[in-house]
Amino acid sequence: MRINKILNNNAVVIKEDNQEKIVMGPGIAFQKGKNDLIDNKKIEKIFVMKEGNERFQELLQIVPEEHIALAEEIISYAEGELQVPLSNHIHISLTDHLSFALERLQQGYMIHNKLLSEIKVLYPSEFKIGLWAKEHIKTKLDVEIPEDEVGHIAIHLHTAKLNSSNMENTLKQTTMISEMIDLIEHELNVSIAESSISYQRLLTHLRFAINRAEQNEPFHSMDPEMLHLLKTKYELAFITAEKMADYAQKEYGLIFPLSEIGYISLHIQRIIDKI
Repeated sequence: MRINKILNNNAVVIKEDNQEKIVMGPGIAFQKGKNDLIDNKKIEKIFVMKEGNERFQELLQIVPEEHIALAEEIISYAEGELQVPLSNHIHISLTDHLSFALERLQQGYMIHNKLLSEIKVLYPSEFKIGLWAKEHIKTKLDVEIPEDEVGHIAIHLHTAKLNSSNMENTLKQTTMISEMIDLIEHELNVSIAESSISYQRLLTHLRFAINRAEQNEPFHSMDPEMLHLLKTKYELAFITAEKMADYAQKEYGLIFPLSEIGYISLHIQRIIDKI
């Protein structure tokens, strides 16, 4: 392999079979120039990006090398923990996001994530990796990232899993769930404990319900007598579930059938019982 373009000390572009590839490794371009041979022993990663190749090259030239290294270490760790392939685009999205976040923190800015509670419950594996990244960043750069940023890292990892929703859809769905929880808390005049099993079960159920509604998949049916019992015995929970369903239809065009409203009311009733 011969160097076609040097991006930074640890990344170069080569041309192979009329295709540009990005080759990365520690010191791979040290004291090298165009057309010089690459030391194969230093190669750690080779990228062939169908989309975003120019953007990735640009990032590798302008982002601090220690930020690039951190992003790659987090991605490698995530691939090992999740045991699933991640989209090549994660090398662009996470590197760009992480570098910007670190710069803001070092300048004294605060990072906020209003979806943090939902992210913790909906994407526990990714959030756990984010916590590892938090410690890794502290060790490498002596920068303390908040849990809000851990949540952002988790979202990037989740959307990078092949066959998962893109970032926009993931954030939209998580926001919808957050708004539904806010509505329930408002109607019940309570603050639901985020660590409670009832909260976690409700979030998980809402996620599957939203997926079914978005994909027009059939919902589970409910016995009419059971449905009538819920309406009368758990009136507050059922009315709250109806208001939540009305909100989902009005704001997002999602339609929950009466049976699904009944199942959601059961989750709400568990929260009422805990109170």
